[in-house]
Amino acid sequence: MDEAHKIYARGISKKGIFVLMLKLVSISFSFLIFMQSLGICFTDLVKLNQLIEHASFHSEEYGDDIMTFVAKHYGESKAEHQKEHQEEKEDHEKLPFQNHSHISTVIAIVSPVYKADFNKIEFVQHTISNFHYQEPCSSLHSLGLFQPPRIS
Repeated sequence: MDEAHKIYARGISKKGIFVLMLKLVSISFSFLIFMQSLGICFTDLVKLNQLIEHASFHSEEYGDDIMTFVAKHYGESKAEHQKEHQEEKEDHEKLPFQNHSHISTVIAIVSPVYKADFNKIEFVQHTISNFHYQEPCSSLHSLGLFQPPRIS
């Protein structure tokens, strides 16, 4: 018995699996949209290890705490720190959250407002008689060729 049949045997129906998958996909997309709105790329998440290594280097070498480290690499002391420590330039380029790209899209949709003024609604009742009957005047009827069947 394969895995799908074992799952069905445990009492989870196809609809239940569909609902679970739907929830998983919606949570994944929500997380993706949240991360993109913060400007965090997947490559930044991969580089977190380098951030931790460089922070520990600053702690051992300069005695910096985490707030000083963040100020030197991401805050107001960034330019001064880069100028003083040119030997760490390669390490600084490998740190995450260094991308300065920003894409902003503004979409404005203006729909025209239509206001219908119906002050007076007028109902017109109009009847035309389409009934007209005309007696058949064909010679075939008068000759008796087309007569209904008769019981003899």
